[in-house]
Amino acid sequence: MVTTQTAHRYKGKRNRLDKPELLAPAGNLEKLKFAVHYGADAVYIGGQKYGLRSGADNFSFAEMKEGVEFAKQYGAKVFVATNIYAHNEDVSGLEDYLRELENAGIAAIIAADPIIIETAQRVAPKLEVHLSTQQSTMNWQAVQFWKEEGLPRVVLAREASLEEIEQIKAHVDVEIEAFIHGAMCSSFSGRCVLSNHFTDRDSNRGGCCQSCRWKYDIYEDDIQMVGMEADQFTMGSKDLCMLEHIPDLIDVGVDSFKIEGRMKSLHYVATVVNAYRQAIDSYMADPENYELKQVWQDDIQKAANRPLNTGFFYDTPGAEDHIYEPEDKAAPYDFAGVVVSYDEASGTAVIQQRNHFKPGQEVEFFGPNGTFFKQTVEAIADTDGNVLDAARHPLQHVVIRTESPVKPMDMMRKRVR
Repeated sequence: MVTTQTAHRYKGKRNRLDKPELLAPAGNLEKLKFAVHYGADAVYIGGQKYGLRSGADNFSFAEMKEGVEFAKQYGAKVFVATNIYAHNEDVSGLEDYLRELENAGIAAIIAADPIIIETAQRVAPKLEVHLSTQQSTMNWQAVQFWKEEGLPRVVLAREASLEEIEQIKAHVDVEIEAFIHGAMCSSFSGRCVLSNHFTDRDSNRGGCCQSCRWKYDIYEDDIQMVGMEADQFTMGSKDLCMLEHIPDLIDVGVDSFKIEGRMKSLHYVATVVNAYRQAIDSYMADPENYELKQVWQDDIQKAANRPLNTGFFYDTPGAEDHIYEPEDKAAPYDFAGVVVSYDEASGTAVIQQRNHFKPGQEVEFFGPNGTFFKQTVEAIADTDGNVLDAARHPLQHVVIRTESPVKPMDMMRKRVR
């Protein structure tokens, strides 16, 4: 993997060597289950109110309860984002909503608005309250303030550096959560109002239209600038990736490694979680002899939507850390299927199709328990034994022979370029 900023080891003091939490996004119940199965210690989701991803599927209370029960089997937790800045009309029903979260077994909410924080502490005391990154917290005095308000965890602004995190941990005994992978905001995180002005969709109430990703022309005094007619540009930031720098994040004391992406695909969530899980576990098992493996970096690229960099952790991003040209978002692999079952005697697997594939194509299997191999698809049959020329129907169950054993919830992907 190539980042735009120089890969270098942070030179600060090693604060501690505790295993951090790996926190994954889950836009729906299926993504929650795969995130946990692929190694997340906790997942964050959105309910049907008070969250900043109104475009995600989001969870009913019944789905939350099912998700909590599934996570418990793995020793994992479920958090709910209630991170809007509320207007007067948003407050009605807040108390009942927070009580329902508590009753569903949710471990914590992620909140920015003081009224949501105070209400949760008052009516749902079993819910931990984690301060959202929407508060743009970057200094230890502010972190100390929120600790004194009873919050055990602060999600720092994406603009915080490793040096600033180290200073915060030196001054305040509080859990620090930091984004370590995913989309970045081209403005100061959480403060953009372009979406509000362009589309009347409020970014701070869950309606961001990602206007920084649109294509623009340059004008001056209503005249399109000479030579720019064909050169549309965007203002979007490159995506964050700290896979190469796991030791630095652990050394400075980040307690929770947060992956962005409740709107991302099932394949993206499983792939990214799997890569970070392996890197974290490998480092914690033998810090002195830790080596970043190329296979982890390659896997990230198989799910990456944009060019990657290290955000604000080492340096302030410059012009080279934004995307001005039309971007090629296509990852080199498509998610092709999920293993439903495997028959050891015949060496065949039942695959739930997620994207078209056919005999003769090279596919790759991967999973959280060490499954990783490539093969060419031979014959495809339906579950009644009828031979098929392709797996062409979404969610269809088909049978193929696999060259190595696979497990339920292992994934199959195909190269597309």
